[in-house]
Amino acid sequence: MAIIDQEIDNTKEDPRERQPLITGNRSYHDITEAVASITEVKRSHRNWWIAFVISAGLAGMFFLNIAYLFWVGTGIWGNNNPVGWGWPIVNFVFWVGIGHAGTLISAILFLLRQDWRTSINRFAEAMTIFAVICALIFPGIHIGRPWLPYWLFPLPNQMLMWPNFRSPLLWDVFAVGTYGTISLLFWYFGLIPDLATLRDRSKTAVRKIAYGIFSLGWTGSNRNWHRYERTYLILAALATPLVLSVHSVVSFDFATSQLPGWHTTIFPPYFVAGAIFSGFAMVVTLAVPARAAFGLRHIITLRHLENMNKVILVTGMMVGYAYAMEFFVAWYGANRYEGFAFINRAFGSYWWAYWTMVSCNVISPQLFWFKKVRTTPWMMVIVCIFVNIGMWFERFVITVTSLHRDFLPSSWGYFTATPFDIMLFVGSFGLFMTLFLLFLRWLPCIAISEVKNTLPQAHGHHGDHPEK
Repeated sequence: MAIIDQEIDNTKEDPRERQPLITGNRSYHDITEAVASITEVKRSHRNWWIAFVISAGLAGMFFLNIAYLFWVGTGIWGNNNPVGWGWPIVNFVFWVGIGHAGTLISAILFLLRQDWRTSINRFAEAMTIFAVICALIFPGIHIGRPWLPYWLFPLPNQMLMWPNFRSPLLWDVFAVGTYGTISLLFWYFGLIPDLATLRDRSKTAVRKIAYGIFSLGWTGSNRNWHRYERTYLILAALATPLVLSVHSVVSFDFATSQLPGWHTTIFPPYFVAGAIFSGFAMVVTLAVPARAAFGLRHIITLRHLENMNKVILVTGMMVGYAYAMEFFVAWYGANRYEGFAFINRAFGSYWWAYWTMVSCNVISPQLFWFKKVRTTPWMMVIVCIFVNIGMWFERFVITVTSLHRDFLPSSWGYFTATPFDIMLFVGSFGLFMTLFLLFLRWLPCIAISEVKNTLPQAHGHHGDHPEK
């Protein structure tokens, strides 16, 4: 596979002419055909069915485990005293982090006018929605009485109790709920022009009616485009603060406590950097096989993938810096309990988890300094898989190692995951991939209208080169 980023000389030519975001001198029609044809095939490819059956099976296992949990109780998990927060909270923080790249790519890069986002933003936005769905399930089943989740909301109940608004656990409800709502609106609003394209190309009445309903009467008039662009800009501006606020609020679950290992002010920026780090890694992991399976290499090019790998490298270095600062602050603060918590992380009972985290999150991203790794699809996927393994272990280390050694040695304990913990975690990936595969099959996975905007013929300087 050829590397598309060629060296640019010092002439005044437009870089888009030398380094096109879309390769192969494509026309508007070519882009529409490449994306719309994925949803128009009468029968899905055999590989799609294999992936879907496996994912749906894991999703079924996930919901069966939740049903068994409701019947038996949280004792089926490995949670104990003092480790009252086990894998469910670890998984919650992990999935919320995965969903961060979608808003960053869609909103912030849109406000910064970064055209390279257009080929990957639809992937990232969909990934955000599905990751938030997976994330919200875990706190709901972790509350001990999962049949009473409405106690989390300020609604009158039979106990005459109201939620404690000073609790960061309640802040999660509003922060993640707001994030999911804005992300869903942003994703759906961006879909409207492309849904209208699928409506106009539909050859069956069912497809025409379905896409027609969800395209909201889009006609492509100047008034439609004007209002669309204004509203899209407003939603991007609303979504941008959420990138910083949501995972900062999630970090407050830990940082506002008095527990050594959690009580630190570095958590909000540290969690945000880690969320972007893991989110971009998941986008690369999903985009590489999808571009190969659906023939989208000319739209999701190596230039897009390399840019994301550079973001992973930068945020990975931020995460590594945060790891070092945690130890420095524990030493500089001269608090014996804080110092013990961090020494115990690195050399205590869970040393294997800590060094797995460091190896995956600090060492493996350094491979992206090499251009060959940044531009070779199978290499970048391997690195990104290791990144997400490391980010899950990061949440495990923060949660479990800070709890399993209490202030009194008589209260110490060791957390061991049960098969139900493992099945719930693996099943959440099944739910995520099931939703993602359905999205790939029935909705435009590339923002057709936005990608067309990046073609040379969409700009005034292209006047001397008419579209073929």
